[in-house]
Amino acid sequence: MGIFNKLVRNKDAGIVLSAALLFIGFSLSSESFLSAYNLFNISRIIAFSAFVALAQAVVLVAGGMNLSVGAIGGLATIATGYCIQVLGLPGWLAALVALGIGVLAGLVNGMIITRLKINSFITTLATLFVFTGLVHGFSEGYAYTNIPREFTFLGRQKFMGLSNLFWVMGLALLAIHYMFRHTVFGRRLLATGGNLEAARLSGIDTDCMILKSHLLSGALAALAAVLWVSRMGSAQPATGKDWLITSFAVAIVGGTGLAGGSISALGLLMGAIIIVLIKNGLVMLEANVYYEQAFLGSIILLAVVVSRVRDIYSERLKD
Repeated sequence: MGIFNKLVRNKDAGIVLSAALLFIGFSLSSESFLSAYNLFNISRIIAFSAFVALAQAVVLVAGGMNLSVGAIGGLATIATGYCIQVLGLPGWLAALVALGIGVLAGLVNGMIITRLKINSFITTLATLFVFTGLVHGFSEGYAYTNIPREFTFLGRQKFMGLSNLFWVMGLALLAIHYMFRHTVFGRRLLATGGNLEAARLSGIDTDCMILKSHLLSGALAALAAVLWVSRMGSAQPATGKDWLITSFAVAIVGGTGLAGGSISALGLLMGAIIIVLIKNGLVMLEANVYYEQAFLGSIILLAVVVSRVRDIYSERLKD
């Protein structure tokens, strides 16, 4: 019971154990799982999933949500391709333009939520359609395929057997960990999500915190899009369509509280590993890929139930 109680109280411990068991299980069940190519491919998908989840998690932690994560990613993707192929801009400048568009989209979301007092679900649901419409209207359904080889360095090359994206993701998660544990901004964001009214009464400008969380979310979604273009070697207008469920699945499995006020960089990494391993396992088991979203939806529901049961049990332990 002592070990069980520790796992209940420490969310990260349970998530790490689950990821380790999945990794060991798939390693023993398939000879190809530990192949160099499969590990490289998995590390690349884990990195990308973690970036998408980060874009969602920084809003969830403030007590909101961003349903337009994928649409913002689509805008940034098209912007990257257009700047490189049509305007002839160097890759680094195209990436900056894409990040700027992501921040601008986040600003639109944040301003509507904080100034007009419309909740984040309605706001980002509306901008999801607006941004998606802009993507298809601007691109007219055509992809930008003339992406220079040097731009794909991060997405297609590896270091120590793992994708370069994986190491970039590691640095991003370390930065997020530092921000929420050691900066005033991070602590105020946690306080805002933990108890909005108490945070406001303590002198925190909660509207400013919510606005900044959406700015950060937009920037992270755009960064994920730039890295996706780097991986694919093209800018597809369909990019971002399946990001929404991934962003919630990884964030929630990783221990980010739906009610706000809690986030773990390690949990997000483990959440990404769990989701990607399950997807990879379904492929290895030759499961029907058309059921993938049903599996992900079930995982989200299970994670929410487990989180709620853990909270109830923890409260009883305190009593």
